Amino acid sequence: MAVQGFVFIALVFAAKARLGSATSLVTFVFGDSLTEVGNNNFLQYSLARSDYPWYGVDYEGGQATGRFTNGRTIGDIISERLGIKSPPPYLSLSANDDALLKGVNYASGGAGILNDTGLYFIQRLSFDDQINCFKKTKESIKAKIGEEAANKLCNEAMYLIGIGSNDYVNNYLQPFLADGQQYTHDEFMSLLTSTLADQLLRLYQLGARKIIFHGLGPLGCAPSQRVKSKKGQCLKHVNEWVLEFNSKVEKLISSQNRHLPNAKFIFVDTYADVLDLVNNPTTYGFKISNTSCCNVDTSVGGLCLPNSKLCRNRKDYVFWDAFHPSDAANQVLAEKFFSRLFSDSHAPAPAPKPISIDGNSNQ
Repeated sequence: MAVQGFVFIALVFAAKARLGSATSLVTFVFGDSLTEVGNNNFLQYSLARSDYPWYGVDYEGGQATGRFTNGRTIGDIISERLGIKSPPPYLSLSANDDALLKGVNYASGGAGILNDTGLYFIQRLSFDDQINCFKKTKESIKAKIGEEAANKLCNEAMYLIGIGSNDYVNNYLQPFLADGQQYTHDEFMSLLTSTLADQLLRLYQLGARKIIFHGLGPLGCAPSQRVKSKKGQCLKHVNEWVLEFNSKVEKLISSQNRHLPNAKFIFVDTYADVLDLVNNPTTYGFKISNTSCCNVDTSVGGLCLPNSKLCRNRKDYVFWDAFHPSDAANQVLAEKFFSRLFSDSHAPAPAPKPISIDGNSNQ
């Protein structure tokens, strides 16, 4: 699972920088299904969608909104705590919508760093596509408030990025796709990081100065990966690859900070926090973390379709479907990180306790 906590961390950082003036926060969100709020609903032929009845069952109104969970994303929860609304999906807005001035969510289920990631979903906004959408957003903002004010807004905004999970789950780890056959993992990681470096540079050239990139979580522990194990355990080699990816990207972010004037890029790593939730669910009030509340065939699709059966108590489960955390899990993670960042404004966040890479609990 790659629980993307970058939204709330970024908002917290921004809130501190603005001395608590949450209403002035402008956030541009980039990512995949873990932070999507409905863009794929507007892609007619997309197979990566969550506008099915069970999604949103615990969201306000009980209706599916395009979020890949039964309720709120982590970003939704932190936004609530800060007294602001989560940025709306880009594809729901017109080119002259005033909402563009307050922030936009470009995240799209199935999206990856590589343009061919998630190809079998037919339609999705890759990271390159999302950056193109942001370029159009900036042009619209410039038309509204002028070039100088638009540049200032973009320089001061927070750019929240969480992407890369699908490059593994819906690309490299799929035996029938070319990348897994064509590249060794070292070669694949070099392709990912070099492509990401160019993408972050492009965002910088479009005005981004405060970028927060969230690393991947323990993908090997998602139900969609556990099903590949004979004993239903986390896939150790996948988690090892994730840790290596996180390390490479953290070094990339550090390098770009040194070489790009006024760049304030941050790499956020919550791998150990998420793995602790998976390994020790009862500590956080959960009972089950090795399978999902929505009874899905994880060897086929893993999404919670209308004919799927739900668990009796959704709050007992860390996972909602084969890939995504439940509303209850998002609540725990959001509160944990929110409390950590605000526990002492002058002290660094405490390091998570060491946890095994395997994550092979039988909870």
